[in-house]
Amino acid sequence: MKNLFSLYFLLLSACFYGQQNQPWRSFFSYNDVVDVSQSDTKVFSAASSAMFEKNTATGELKTITSVDGLKVETITAIMHSTAYKRTLVGNSNGLLNVINSDGSIINKIDIIQENTVTPSKKKINHIYEYDGKAYIATDFGIAVFNLATLEFGDTYYLGPNGSEVAVLQSTIFSGYIFAASLEGIRFAQLSNPNLNDFSQWSEYTGGSYTGVLSFGGNLFGANTTGMLVKLDNGEAIPFATFPSPITDLREANGYMVVTCANRVNAYNEQLIQEAQINVITLPEAENAVFSCATVVGGKVYIGTVANGMFSAGFSNFVFNNITPNGPQRSNIVTIKKAPSALWAVYGDFTATYNPYSPYLDYLGVSKFTDVGWTTIPNNEVFTTACIADIAISPTNENLVYVSSYFNGLIKIENDVPTILYNDQNTNNNLQKALSDRSIRIHSLAFDKSGSLWMTNVGIDKPLKQFKVNGNSVAWSSYTVEGLITDLSRNYYGKMAIDKNGTKWIPTTQYGVLAYNESINNKRIIITEGDNGNLPSFEAKCVAIDNNNRLWIGTTKGLRVLAGVDRFMNQDQLTTNPIIIMEDGLAQELMYEQPITDITVDGANNKWLATGGAGVFLVSPDGQETLFHFTKENSPLPSNVINDVEIDHVTGEVFFATDIGMVSFRGTSTEASDDLSKVYVFPNPVRPDFDGDVNISALTDNAVVKITDIEGNLVYETTSEGGTVLWDTRAFGKYKVASGVYMIFISSEDGTQTKVKKVMIIR
Repeated sequence: MKNLFSLYFLLLSACFYGQQNQPWRSFFSYNDVVDVSQSDTKVFSAASSAMFEKNTATGELKTITSVDGLKVETITAIMHSTAYKRTLVGNSNGLLNVINSDGSIINKIDIIQENTVTPSKKKINHIYEYDGKAYIATDFGIAVFNLATLEFGDTYYLGPNGSEVAVLQSTIFSGYIFAASLEGIRFAQLSNPNLNDFSQWSEYTGGSYTGVLSFGGNLFGANTTGMLVKLDNGEAIPFATFPSPITDLREANGYMVVTCANRVNAYNEQLIQEAQINVITLPEAENAVFSCATVVGGKVYIGTVANGMFSAGFSNFVFNNITPNGPQRSNIVTIKKAPSALWAVYGDFTATYNPYSPYLDYLGVSKFTDVGWTTIPNNEVFTTACIADIAISPTNENLVYVSSYFNGLIKIENDVPTILYNDQNTNNNLQKALSDRSIRIHSLAFDKSGSLWMTNVGIDKPLKQFKVNGNSVAWSSYTVEGLITDLSRNYYGKMAIDKNGTKWIPTTQYGVLAYNESINNKRIIITEGDNGNLPSFEAKCVAIDNNNRLWIGTTKGLRVLAGVDRFMNQDQLTTNPIIIMEDGLAQELMYEQPITDITVDGANNKWLATGGAGVFLVSPDGQETLFHFTKENSPLPSNVINDVEIDHVTGEVFFATDIGMVSFRGTSTEASDDLSKVYVFPNPVRPDFDGDVNISALTDNAVVKITDIEGNLVYETTSEGGTVLWDTRAFGKYKVASGVYMIFISSEDGTQTKVKKVMIIR
C-alpha cells in the first residue's frame, strides 16, 4: 500500500503542475536578494528560496517559485544566458536548476551525486558563461556545464595535490581561465585539454580574493580588504577602494559593476566611473545592506540583504522598489487565519527554544489580504525580538495579540501596535526569565469567555490569564510547581484550550501539561511510560478534534487521548497510538516521526506536519492517509513544516515551511449554518481540468444528489463538514459526458434545500 500511495501522489503532483485551475499558491519573500543577472531588457533576481524577473521595457514582473516547479535548497548564484535563453540557478547543496525560455525547469543533480566531493563543499558560488559553457565556481573547485547539451563536463580541483579549494568566482582573459579564492588567484591556459589535472594550474597572485573579472581589456580582482585591483603580470595594482569587502563584481551591458555592503560603483568601458550609490533614499530601505547590483537600460538595479531590489537612474538617483509583493521573509514560523486576513510572524528559535541561535531576530508582523502583503515593521512593534505566536480576538478580527519571546506581549488594533505588556505594566504578572532577564512569552490562546492565555517561560508561575472588561484589564498567574520541578529549564509549545476551559500545553521535558483553574486549579501531566504512554517527554504540539479527542505530537511520534472530558474526573490520563495496517503488517501511525503541528479540518481530518517528512492528511480516525505532500511530489518547498493553518470558509490550507509558504485548495471546510451561500467551483469544468468539482458552504450531513439534465442520477453522497467533492464520474465508474448537471442539496432534517448547476465541457 505504501508504494501505491507513492505512485498516486506522484501522479497527483503531475496533475497539479499541468492543470489550468491551479490548486496551489505560493507566498515567498523576495527581500533577501542573493544574486542578480541580466539581459539587454531584463533583470533576473534570486532570493534564497524563489526568483523573479523584471522586463525593463514593458514593466512586466514575473515570479518563479516551487509552484512553477522551481525546487531549490537555498539559492546561492544565478546566471542568465541570452544566447541560450536559459537561466541557471545554483544552490547551497550543488543542485543546478535550469529554467528554459518556455518556463520548463530541469534539475541537474550531478554535483549532489558526486561521491568524490565532500558533501559540505558542494555549494555553488558563481556561474560564468563563455563560449557555450558555464563555468560553475563551487566550494570544491570549478565544474564545467555545456549550455547546449545541458551536460556536465570536466571538474577542476585547484588545491595542492588536487585537493578541494573554494572558488568564489572565475573568468576568462587573454586565453586563460582565472579562479579567485581566499587562498589567492590561480590560472591556467584555457586550451589545455588537461585542466582537470591540478598541476596544470599555477598561482597568479597571492592574497585573499572574493572575485575576479575580465572587463574592458583588463583583468580585475576584488580582495577581502575592500580593494579593487587591476591585475597585470601577477601584480595587483590598486584601482579603487571600498569601505567594506566587495560582495559582487560583474560585467553588465558594457559596465563593470562593483558592490560592497554600502556602495555600488559603475564604470564604463573606458574605466570612467559613471555612478556611485551609497544609500537608497526610501523609507523601506533605510540602512539597507547591498548584496549585488547590475545595469540594464541605463539604470542601476541594486539587490539588498533584507530589503529587496531597487532601481535608480545613473544621474538622478530616483529610487524605485521593484520587489514582488510578499511576506517579510520566507521562513515563517507561525500563521493564523482571520476571516479576512492571514497573519504571519517570524520569531525563530532552536529545537530547545533558544532564541539566540544564531542571533536574536528583530522582524515585524505581516498580514496577507486580498490586496496582497503588508508588514508592520519592527520599529513599530516596539523593537521587540523573536515574535513567535499570534492570537486573534474571537469577537473582533481587528484586535490581534502577538507574543515576543524576549520582550513581552504586543497588542495590535486596526493594524496599529498600541501596547507592549511587560513586567512594568502588568502588576509584575509578566516576569523576566532568571536565565537572561528577558520576558519570554510564547503560546497564546483565547478561551470561550474571551480571556487570553499565554505561557511565560523560565519563571515559577508560567501560565498567565489576561482579561479585558471595557477599559479595565486584569492579570492572573498560575503555578505548576510540584508537577514541573525545573521551571527555569522547561519550555512550552503552543497550547490548545478545550470546551471545558482546560489548557493543554506541550512541554519540552515533561510531556503535556493539563490545567484548569476553575476546577480547584487541577493539574495533570501526561508523560512517557505508565504516566501517559507518550513516545517522548518532548511534546511539540496538541490539537482537539471535532470529537473532543486530544491529538499530541512529539519528537518521536503521535498519540491520542480518547476524550478531553476525562480530565474532569480522572487523575491520570493515558494516551494511545494509532495502529494501521500497511503491507499486511500492523504499524504505528507516524512512528518515530517528529510532529511539528496538528491541524483539524472541517471534516475532522487531521493535517500532521513533520520536521522532515512533509505533511500528511489523515482521516478522522487516522486509519487512512488521504494525502502525503512532500518537496518531491508537490509544490512544498521543503519537508520541514513549521505551521499549518486552514481557511475554514474556502478550505484553503496554508503550509509554512522553513524556506517558504505555499497553500493548497483543500477538500474540507467547516459546515455552514444554512445553505444560503453554497457555491460550486470550478464552473464550468473545462477539458484541461483533471481535478474534483468542489461543492462548498454546505451544512453538516447535507444530502447531495447530482443528476444530468434529464434527471438521471449520476452521484449521491452526504457531506462531512462543509464540502463535498465530485470527481465528475458517474458513481466513480466513468467520466460523465459534456452537459449541464443539476446539484440538489438538502439539509439533514430536510428543512433547507438548494439547487445549483455545473457545466461539464469535455
